[in-house]
Amino acid sequence: MVKAKSSTDRLCRSGKYKALAFMICCACFIHVQVSGQSNKGNYNFRDFQGKSYYFGLTFGYNHSNFRLFHSMEFILNDSIHIAEGLGGSGLNVNVIGNLKLGDYFDFRFLPGFSFVGRKLYYVSAIDDREHLINVESVLFQIPCQVRFKSDPFHDKRVFVLAGVKYTYDGAATKLRDDEAKRSVRIAPHDFSVEVGAGFQFFLPFFIFSPEIKFSQGFGNVLIYNRELPQANTLEKILSRTLTISLHFEG
Repeated sequence: MVKAKSSTDRLCRSGKYKALAFMICCACFIHVQVSGQSNKGNYNFRDFQGKSYYFGLTFGYNHSNFRLFHSMEFILNDSIHIAEGLGGSGLNVNVIGNLKLGDYFDFRFLPGFSFVGRKLYYVSAIDDREHLINVESVLFQIPCQVRFKSDPFHDKRVFVLAGVKYTYDGAATKLRDDEAKRSVRIAPHDFSVEVGAGFQFFLPFFIFSPEIKFSQGFGNVLIYNRELPQANTLEKILSRTLTISLHFEG
């Protein structure tokens, strides 16, 4: 009876050890599977994840416009009955400095140049003649942005951004005195707020990021000229720009 009980105890202990070993093996298998699933497909991402900062280059297309605010003179005048801003297309070239602020945030500094063509459109109330004032600009821009990124999946992720931008128009001060007297003048300095979104694709040697961004100026860029009817009918002018950019970083 004692031998039978001893044999039973050994079988029970052996079964417990086997069950415990089986549970440990299952736990290890589940851990390996979960870890592998969390990193599944993010092969190139891991190469860039260890960098606290990196640099790059941006090429972009922009469509810029002016938002016009009419003055009381516009309602009272009898020479102009339409005053609008017409958009124009241009190109951007920027360098990128990207500093990581943890796993999900970046601080970005993107100085560069933008070539923009915009127009002011007027229609005379006397003879319905149309007048176009071309505003050709070469802009030196200094955007500063904060970017929020999602978790990566298969070496891809999405992001949103927000920031501010200072702009200096190098062409705004090049009008001759006689041209300045006949044309609406735009101030060379401007400040804007920006919001945007895009995707990151982690490739073997660099990060490719298409991005769309909207900029809205909050500083009045109109230089007042009370002797010029086209300027006298305006209270302020704000700039706005839609930009589609291709970032190459690494």
